[in-house]
Amino acid sequence: MQAEGLDEALIKDCEQIVHSEFCEYHRQLKLQLEKHFCSSSTFHQQIEEVDIDDVETCGGQLQLIKCDCSSSGHEKFNEYSTTESSDEVEKQELELSDEDELYFFDTNESFDDSTTICVSKVTTSNYSDKFSAIDCDTKIMDIDSKLDYQNLFLHIRRRKKLPDPIEKEKGVSLWSMIKDNVGKDLTRVCLPVYFNEPLSSLQKCFEDLEYSYLLDQAYEYGKKGDSLMRILNVAAFAVSGYSSCDGRHCKPFNPLLGETYEADYPEKGIRFFAEKVSHHPMLIACHCEGRGWKFWGDSNLRSKFWGQSIQLDPVGVLTLEFDDGEIFQWSKVTTTIYNLILGKVYCNHHGTMNIRGNRQYCCKLKFKEQTLLDRNSRQVQGFVESMKGTKVATLAGKWDDSLYYSLGEEIPKTNSSVFTENSNSLWKRNKPPTDSTRYNLTSFAITLNEITSELKEKLPPTDSRLRPDQRYLENGEYEKANAEKLRLERRQRMSRKLQENGWKPRWFQRDGEDGTFRYIGGYWEAREKQKWDDCMDIFGEF
Repeated sequence: MQAEGLDEALIKDCEQIVHSEFCEYHRQLKLQLEKHFCSSSTFHQQIEEVDIDDVETCGGQLQLIKCDCSSSGHEKFNEYSTTESSDEVEKQELELSDEDELYFFDTNESFDDSTTICVSKVTTSNYSDKFSAIDCDTKIMDIDSKLDYQNLFLHIRRRKKLPDPIEKEKGVSLWSMIKDNVGKDLTRVCLPVYFNEPLSSLQKCFEDLEYSYLLDQAYEYGKKGDSLMRILNVAAFAVSGYSSCDGRHCKPFNPLLGETYEADYPEKGIRFFAEKVSHHPMLIACHCEGRGWKFWGDSNLRSKFWGQSIQLDPVGVLTLEFDDGEIFQWSKVTTTIYNLILGKVYCNHHGTMNIRGNRQYCCKLKFKEQTLLDRNSRQVQGFVESMKGTKVATLAGKWDDSLYYSLGEEIPKTNSSVFTENSNSLWKRNKPPTDSTRYNLTSFAITLNEITSELKEKLPPTDSRLRPDQRYLENGEYEKANAEKLRLERRQRMSRKLQENGWKPRWFQRDGEDGTFRYIGGYWEAREKQKWDDCMDIFGEF
């Protein structure tokens, strides 16, 4: 319409008309969704016991849906009839037949010269007062503008807590385990199952993608030509992966050679796959596809057990590539777990993270090492600089809480509730679950090892969710879990011989002799056809 030279006021009126129509259509869809949830809830109450927490949560979501509607729709429908009540009109609209289906047309096809003249007359006479009253509520417009309409009504019910333990857990002498293993590689130490959490290292890789929306935002900023905000969101994503470590005192299960893990989260717009591709050195390769980006890498976690602490040094490069060709690469920093014998166990991340880009900007983040005199621990500070070496933005925050940025070289104040005027929030950690266990898993982590009968039929025999010792531990069957863990570790000792005899990863291939393992494709296609003939039963007898 601008290209045709039409008046700006007319264009604005047309936009308001289209937006009001869409708001009403949106409201009708939400009413249908509410009706669906209510009928579904009633049905399930008749055939099974319903979790009270889930019902309350679902009810809260429906209440939000009710509140997230503009009152303009009711006013607009009242204008359609002077004889029928608004409730009757609303009922009629909900019962639209196929012939009465709502249709939408492209503006270029629908608005010719005569149409625009008519629209102009209507808007100036009838709609001016109406839009001043409606204006689609500024708050609702802000919310709607951020919604992903592709997955707006995609509702996938995931669990909110772990199963209640079947057995009572027994205490274990930590010192008896430590004294014989000081200075050894932790991956070679056979620890009882009581020191594990019910997740594998493959699943922990996917846990780093809890805040994948930051990459979605980075992609959108790049599309708009804002390369600075793109790398700032990438930096926030790189930091956010550490937030789940807070209070996690147990180690994940070390995967078997050839063990895999898939994660399909359409509500987040991501699909993830990982495989243990090498036993010695221990290498895990992963690949994730999102909305306009791909993320992959492999990691070799070198660990040392020093009695009072454990030091974990990750080796490997993580790569993020957007659909427009921009690439970022970085490596993780060192993690140390303290006070294994005396005092409260805690972990800290320290070192320098360099996020290298192939275009305009790169980023350097410093994870501060905690000292005895440092009252403000877990700090992260850094800056973004151009390829010419000019600092264009600074970042500051805490890896377990939030991250802020400001343009220029001024560092935001993150050690108090007061921030500088130029500082802006990049990322904020999600609230922890109300019903936490001794593992201190996040709400997102609780969903990672969930398995249903429908999903079990689709998984390959190598998936982590089928690993028996891990499943027994999650269910609180500690004796069975410990026995299975010892059995699988005895089998794992055969992995080196398998590797020496020419064993190769099924779904990944290394780029060159010392390059990164890259996903070669085919997994999701095999899953669709249920063809797992070439996948070993790694959890069975050798």
